[in-house]
Amino acid sequence: MSNPENSPEIPLSNEATPEPAANTAAESHTDTLPSVEEQFRALELKAAEHYDAWLRAKAEGENIRRRAQDDISKAHKFAVEKFAGELLAVKDSLEAALAVQEQTVESFKSGVELTLKQLVAAFEKNALIEVNPAGEKFDPHKHQAIGMVDSEQEANTVVTVLQKGYLIAERTLRPALVMVAKGK
Repeated sequence: MSNPENSPEIPLSNEATPEPAANTAAESHTDTLPSVEEQFRALELKAAEHYDAWLRAKAEGENIRRRAQDDISKAHKFAVEKFAGELLAVKDSLEAALAVQEQTVESFKSGVELTLKQLVAAFEKNALIEVNPAGEKFDPHKHQAIGMVDSEQEANTVVTVLQKGYLIAERTLRPALVMVAKGK
């Protein structure tokens, strides 16, 4: 049968038994809640941290902007440095040609041709492209028409190039001066 010592206790009356564990848990829970002042101080500290982080980010942004402006300024200031270095060789060749006491027409011509080759090489290295549009359709972005002439060519075709034009990185540096064919 049943052993009264091992059986669970069943209350004999309908009265609820007090639960001391629940009461102490509620009391301890109210004791661990921070006070309003403590919550406010914690929020103030958190706000100060966020404000400090914001100020640092703002300062870093300003520093990046300032460095970028300095870089742009230096790029503008020294943009022609590479091209100028290439032109120094051309200048040296011209000075050397003028320093020769006894010059013949042939030696002078060959010196000028070599100097022109140096100049063309400097132009090519720096993306300076010559525009010689003879026979091409007139393009107002690359050509400047000086006048129109009667011609057997199609209307608005470049007939004569008076002065070559130049592009730098596919942007017109100087338009070619041209004469354009009139319509038939």
